[in-house]
Amino acid sequence: MGGLFVKKDLARLIADANDPNAGEGGHGGGTLKRHLGAFNLTMLGIGAIIGAGIFSLTGTAAANYAGPGIVYSFIIGGILCAFAGLCYAEMAAMIPVAGSAYAYSYATMGEFIAWIIGWDLVLEYAFGAVTVSAAWSGYLYSILHKTLGINLPDALIKLTKGPWETVTLNGGQVVHGIWNVPASVIALVVASILYKGIKESASVNNIIVIIKVTIVIVFIALGISMISGANLHVNPAGSALTSLVPAQEVVNGVKHYGWLNGGVLTGAGVVFFAYIGFDAVSTTAQEAK
Repeated sequence: MGGLFVKKDLARLIADANDPNAGEGGHGGGTLKRHLGAFNLTMLGIGAIIGAGIFSLTGTAAANYAGPGIVYSFIIGGILCAFAGLCYAEMAAMIPVAGSAYAYSYATMGEFIAWIIGWDLVLEYAFGAVTVSAAWSGYLYSILHKTLGINLPDALIKLTKGPWETVTLNGGQVVHGIWNVPASVIALVVASILYKGIKESASVNNIIVIIKVTIVIVFIALGISMISGANLHVNPAGSALTSLVPAQEVVNGVKHYGWLNGGVLTGAGVVFFAYIGFDAVSTTAQEAK
């Protein structure tokens, strides 16, 4: 049982990462080329942050959980992630190898915990890729259908959603999708760029980040005039926990959202996804100069 919790010495971790002849079982491990500087690492982090949480999950979290209190959800999530990011930065500086939380767990808690963390990371990135890919597919269909007025045949509409999602056909019939082809295609395109290497991936990411930041700035500039403090009026009947936003209740069929019971705190857990860029940055520690 003790073998499951054996730790990998920090010096060995770093030595294996830099030794082209090192590797598990005596096989050559090879080394990753250090192409990334501070600018590229920053852009990678921003690229991971601006996407899933901001473009894909903000509306969902606001509609289903926090309501106008989504502002507080982002503030809470941002504060918590700032502390987590500092921890990741410290660990990445101490253990500058690929693997992120997997390598850190291997060095501090043992092989078994590292194995679990490794699969958790696979799950995290898989869900992240699925969320962003599906959101991209939804935006593409919205542009074609609503903006450009292109009505796709029903057979193609069914190929814009997965089998667990519903889609509305031209006749108004709501059915389950078959396969989200656009999401699959964009995932393969991005994967092919990653396959080329970190240098090429970073260059493409820099371009995408500039576009995304520009979009966010334009959106803020156009939407700032729509902000209304009336959406966050004090609820006279509420307790201290519900005084900043209305308590969650249903009045005349309209939902109101509070701090607890699926409110602001739940929304913070959902939009937490918007800040996980630091994990992607620490994963590339072995490829940083």
